[in-house]
Amino acid sequence: MIIGVPKEIKDKEFRVGMTPAGAAELVHAGHTVLVEAGAGEGSGIPDREYIRAGAKVAQSRESLFRRAELIVKVKEPRPEEYELLREGQIIFTYLHLAADRGLTLELLDRKVVAVAYETIQRADGSLPLLMPMSQVAGRLSVQVGAYYLQENNGGRGVLLSGVPGVEPARVVVIGAGTVGANAAKIAHGMGAEVTLLDLNVDRLDYIEDIFHGSIRTLVSNRRVVEEAVTSADLVIGAVLVPGAKAPKLITREMVSRMRRGSVVVDVAIDQGGCFETSRPTSHSDPVYMVDGVIHYCVTNMPGAVPRTSTFGLTNVTLPYVMKIADNGVEAALSSDPAFMKGLNCWRGRLVNRPVAEAFGLSCEDAVF
Repeated sequence: MIIGVPKEIKDKEFRVGMTPAGAAELVHAGHTVLVEAGAGEGSGIPDREYIRAGAKVAQSRESLFRRAELIVKVKEPRPEEYELLREGQIIFTYLHLAADRGLTLELLDRKVVAVAYETIQRADGSLPLLMPMSQVAGRLSVQVGAYYLQENNGGRGVLLSGVPGVEPARVVVIGAGTVGANAAKIAHGMGAEVTLLDLNVDRLDYIEDIFHGSIRTLVSNRRVVEEAVTSADLVIGAVLVPGAKAPKLITREMVSRMRRGSVVVDVAIDQGGCFETSRPTSHSDPVYMVDGVIHYCVTNMPGAVPRTSTFGLTNVTLPYVMKIADNGVEAALSSDPAFMKGLNCWRGRLVNRPVAEAFGLSCEDAVF
């Protein structure tokens, strides 16, 4: 199979869909890997490393899309790339379709096979291809929050750790999944007072256990969320419903009652965000203010640390890429129920129910 790895063109997106080591594995298995010239530079990977791995460098995006049967990306196709997609071509990347009706309709209209990293889900509920980027985003969210809490960046002028005799910052994390647990871990390690909210009591019990009670855990409900958010210096939204739009748990009214100069980081923004006041931002223009509260809602947070993110991502995506390349997409999906859940669009059919429900569209079965 011919696998294409284009250069990402989303604002300040420096990750790349495959490392040279991943390309070498595919080439060794008898496949052809095309990498767009300069695709890895933002992650510190020059073209010569791909060439050394046996990949071929495509000098134009157009030639890469024209030749490749399978496109391996990091972020969803951008409008500039829509015309390059063709019927039957396989797109394997983060899609987050429930937050993007336009892209969903484009993929259906062009009859591509769209497989989303973020909806591949094992029987135990885990999301193996979302996990490494969730870990990065969770850890990065605290780093970002601490930066914007500085007075010179518009914040309250609060140090997360405080100092002896001065209380630390109050950090509230909504959601105790991978993002939330990693955010809580870093915030706790930096000396903040951390409160973690979730509906899952078993998950909260696990967090209590591993942190020996040093992180405050609360079962989430409207009143608890309101009290926690309105007293916080930094709120991190880490709520995920796989494949579906994120629920709006933090209302505009709650935000209006937060302290001036406090910060919210909405890691759920890829799925529409969990604050009513959230709207997507970019690394070029990452923050805006609502009622004196700084909002950071960058849709590709891990792109800020592309080298770490690229290697972490390829570690988990490569086995799935290999399955498609070795067996064909139909056999690869049919043989693995977890992988099958990653299928969002199949040759003009929308086959992911949460996405269909988000837009009031019909959900169909994939017919192989």
